[in-house]
Amino acid sequence: MNLINDTQTLSAVCNRIAEEPYVAIDTEFLRNKTYYSKLCLVQLAGEHDVVAVDILAPDINPMPLFDLMANHNVLKVFHAARQDTEIFVHMTNQVPVPMFDTQVAGMVCGLGNAVSYDRMVRVITGVILDKSYRFTDWSQRPLSTQQIDYALGDVIHLRPCYECLSNRLIKTNRLKWLEEEMAILTDISTYIIKPEECWKRIKTRSNKQNFLVVLRALAAWRELKAQKSDIPRNYILKDDALVYIASQLPTSSTELSCSQFFNRKSLNNRMIKEILEVIKIALESPKNTWPKAIPNQGKAQERQPIVEMLQVLLKLQCKKYNVAPKLVANANDLDAIAAEDTADLPAMKGWRREIFGKVALAVKQGKLAFAFDTINNRLTLIKVPK
Repeated sequence: MNLINDTQTLSAVCNRIAEEPYVAIDTEFLRNKTYYSKLCLVQLAGEHDVVAVDILAPDINPMPLFDLMANHNVLKVFHAARQDTEIFVHMTNQVPVPMFDTQVAGMVCGLGNAVSYDRMVRVITGVILDKSYRFTDWSQRPLSTQQIDYALGDVIHLRPCYECLSNRLIKTNRLKWLEEEMAILTDISTYIIKPEECWKRIKTRSNKQNFLVVLRALAAWRELKAQKSDIPRNYILKDDALVYIASQLPTSSTELSCSQFFNRKSLNNRMIKEILEVIKIALESPKNTWPKAIPNQGKAQERQPIVEMLQVLLKLQCKKYNVAPKLVANANDLDAIAAEDTADLPAMKGWRREIFGKVALAVKQGKLAFAFDTINNRLTLIKVPK
């Protein structure tokens, strides 16, 4: 059982790993009742050290670990790095750099969309992992030997997976593809939530400006309240409640509370006053500061045949180049390409444009068409005669 619960041992391990080219990292945390993740355990696998660091131990100072995360000479290898990185950014205001994400590398190498850690380990090493402790409450102490062994498994096998994927990227000349993704993951702005932009994540069909300005204000209010109280945003109000309020524009507590989304427990007098004030301020703000109507939203049904055609094309091209479709474009990207040839998207830039973007425009513009190759029994593309 390689559990570290004191600063001296942690410092010694981090100093040794700091002399190595890379370290495999994973974290165990809780976030079911908080806005910010509560870090409980950090696992490290170096060339000779495989340890679990008990962040909740009373006699430990995590600074040696944070210094290692900030060491530019040591590559940090994660699997699905975003949540882990978000935790370190919150605690240190720094992104662990440089970084290698094996999940993203797996997508570049054709292992599928958002390949899970256990599947990646099985495919690359042949090892079948025991996932029976996946839903452990990592804040409970003491941790059992079985729990710690499970946690260490998340970094022990990460090292051979990293080496295998790194070699594949070099052989296929796709290291640059991964570097583009790592540039996003290592940009601290990726982890900074702007409350005034949170409304963009909420699904809605309305395109009215008074609806959008109120939704923006409500989403920002909810986000700030969740951050301040360190509780999940949905504990305050769920998305559908925000959409309902923005669509109804209530002016009194009676109007606000007479809905299936609210009851006396979910809305107290103070919250009611806050919501009504948020609505009032939003509607009284200068109209030139209101969100612009979302372009082409009303024509989604007209674009659907184009989107469906682009979905088929995406699968076809990604199969051809052995890369995960999710890494190239998502549903929103396809809709944006269907709406506008000059859409400003990652799918229309760099290597993505070369394998998909240019072809997507050619298909959309009728320069290329689908055909079925009866000899090879597969779908293919052909040039359309002028």
